Amino acid sequence: MYSKANQFEPLIPSPMPQALIDKASEISTSSLRLTSAAHPSARSAIREIVRSLNSYYSNRIEGQGTHPQNIERALRMEFSDKPDIARLQRVALAHIEAERALENRVLGGQSAMSSNFLIASHHALYSRLEVEDRTTVDGHIIVPGEVRTQEVEVGTHVAPTASSLLNFFERMDEVYDRSTGWDLKLISVACEHHRAAWVHPFRDGNGRSVRLQSHCALWNLSDGLWSPSRGIARTVNTYYAKLHNADMPRRGDLDGRGNLTTAGLNEWVEYFLDICLDQVNFMSKMLDLDGMKRRIEALITFRSMHDKGMRAEAILPLFHVFAAGPITRGEFTQISGLGDRTARSLLSRLLATGLLVSDTALGPVRFGLPLDSLQFLFPELYPEAATSPD
Repeated sequence: MYSKANQFEPLIPSPMPQALIDKASEISTSSLRLTSAAHPSARSAIREIVRSLNSYYSNRIEGQGTHPQNIERALRMEFSDKPDIARLQRVALAHIEAERALENRVLGGQSAMSSNFLIASHHALYSRLEVEDRTTVDGHIIVPGEVRTQEVEVGTHVAPTASSLLNFFERMDEVYDRSTGWDLKLISVACEHHRAAWVHPFRDGNGRSVRLQSHCALWNLSDGLWSPSRGIARTVNTYYAKLHNADMPRRGDLDGRGNLTTAGLNEWVEYFLDICLDQVNFMSKMLDLDGMKRRIEALITFRSMHDKGMRAEAILPLFHVFAAGPITRGEFTQISGLGDRTARSLLSRLLATGLLVSDTALGPVRFGLPLDSLQFLFPELYPEAATSPD
């Protein structure tokens, strides 16, 4: 059984393959460009959707996902009268709230790369659930933030002894919890994702906690506009296979100098970076202004055929609030080119459908992103949202 921290070396690929550095550089450069795409208020609406889909996909990876429309209802505190569905709604809501709280820690200056943050991730999720919602099928009650005190096996992997976990935490912190440029930090996030899962610090909830940590470790780069969970969920068999392969012992004298396989770790890092690059490229395409204008036009054209209150004059104001930010109600009238009465009617319809949002009855309006608009505005971002619950 593993009991010494040197038994999960290497923690970082050594030597570092140039191909991994180049890929990480491409991710960081492309992701930083996203921070200037769309207006901050529009990016804020997108972040809320990303939190929802992170919850959906991370829980689906664990085989416990609930439909996006049920998550949307949970956000409005509307829960199903079916106990199993209501429980999954509560788990999804807890994940969203935990992610938001953890992001605020990062914004406050905390490092998401520490073992303490991993423990905080577990606590943030499970402390938001009542006992019945954090009781496993074998009757174990998950204690929020509690590091395991018993030995565990996960498939063929025997995790480190419970008494030695502090040693593994300290070694991870020595290697991962330090400031570096984004190229190397991306590789560190990938490595920590695997090594933290390998250590298996909690009796249950390790996968969700590790993915929450990875999301938050990338937050200052992603700005919350993308996250690995979406890509992982779409390649879940590969995800588990790559994690498993990186668990293996060294394959021979040409496979590094650590106890575990360097080649397997490199393959895992490459997979993780490919996921990140795919998500960054996808969101870059979605936030392209010309493309968004065409998709807004398609959405309004479609809806106007089925909704007499929707008009083509909504296209330009909607694009304006996406690209340039909130506008007053008078400005909405001017941009639409409609008369006052007709413009007010159209504005009311856009507010009612959630395509525009306002904090007060007469205040400025900003970009909204209701779930039923995603198939037009962000196609393939969250396709499950366009389906009907079972």
